[in-house]
Amino acid sequence: MGKPDTKTADDGNVAIYRWDNVDWLHTTLLTITPLTALYALMTVPLYWQTALWGFVYYLITALGITAGYHRYWAHRSYDASLPFQLFLAFAGTGAFEGSIRWWSRGHRAHHRYTDTPKDPYSFKKGFLWAHIGWMIMKQDSSCVGRVDISDLNRNRLVMLQHKYYLLFAPFCAFVFPSLVAGLLWGDFVGGFFFAGIARQVFVHHATFCVNSLAHWVGEQPFDDKRTPRDHFITALVTCGEGYHNFHHEFPSDYRNAIKFWQYDPTKWLIFLSSLVGLTYNLKMFPENEIQKGRLQMQEKVIAAAKKRLNWGVPVEQLPSLSWDEFQSEVQAGKPLLIIDHVVYNVDKFMDDHPGGKGFLKASIGRDVTQSFNGGIYDHSNASRNLSSSMRYAKLEGPIPESFIAREE
Repeated sequence: MGKPDTKTADDGNVAIYRWDNVDWLHTTLLTITPLTALYALMTVPLYWQTALWGFVYYLITALGITAGYHRYWAHRSYDASLPFQLFLAFAGTGAFEGSIRWWSRGHRAHHRYTDTPKDPYSFKKGFLWAHIGWMIMKQDSSCVGRVDISDLNRNRLVMLQHKYYLLFAPFCAFVFPSLVAGLLWGDFVGGFFFAGIARQVFVHHATFCVNSLAHWVGEQPFDDKRTPRDHFITALVTCGEGYHNFHHEFPSDYRNAIKFWQYDPTKWLIFLSSLVGLTYNLKMFPENEIQKGRLQMQEKVIAAAKKRLNWGVPVEQLPSLSWDEFQSEVQAGKPLLIIDHVVYNVDKFMDDHPGGKGFLKASIGRDVTQSFNGGIYDHSNASRNLSSSMRYAKLEGPIPESFIAREE
């Protein structure tokens, strides 16, 4: 079998990639389907009707995962009528990604234990692990975080689908799309290979990208403690699941994208279905709290940017000068002046002062607080920011009235 890879998981408990740890059933299924799809592309004629049907069924089964498995059963972000539940169950089963119960249990663990050793597809173990590695390698179920799925266990539809999944899944994934293509335009073979096998491969990896790509590329506008990110490209690939930073912060919200121009067909399916009574009680996190999260991250970004700039020596860290010491240094030739009890050294600014060297020279040795703050000219933010680099000392004690520059 070859020498096993000794790479270990982030918690050091289990080896991730080892030959003796391969889940051969999942590995075989996830390998045969793309190889079969490639074989079909080279040997089976592709008719436009079948190509169109394959794309339509791709969208149906992808939405079965995003709107059904994910936002309805895993997160209960809205309520659905029985006909809509049946549609979602059929479509999600056609994606061939496991039962609703199994899928939702793993996804709830992913949310509760994101980026920790108890996260079944933790991105901390690498892009490949998050994308597909967690399925092709065996995991000790006792290492996956515990979650509550009592609501799923009480759901008759969920448990029926779970019990007979291995009967339902092949029909929904392969037989049904083949029958549609075969009965409507006589292409049973193309329906099987393209609307069945090839479509399933695309749905698989689109869904897998929610665990990998959505934790790797993009921005973190609501929280940066964990890896989920927002990106338009990921949204395109995953039927709208690409605004993943928002989703991890507000998982009970039926939306992934909150702006009307952001791509989220899953949201629109749920919303439009609510207009005809198929869905209801659509949950949205309070806008006030969403904006709090966004603002807090903006403040954090601003704070990080401020640290990269020179803001001068903080006032509280400046040495102290008495009035007499200040005057002694001025008489010794240092071009010092006072603003708000802070002493500034303007030696390197004398020739560059926009108001002229003469005015600045006349201010040496004096308190120019009033004239600086509007008595003569209310200085701009740029002026105040520049002056911070000229801080010299803090002035302790009172300033004689005769040394305070007044409005002229």
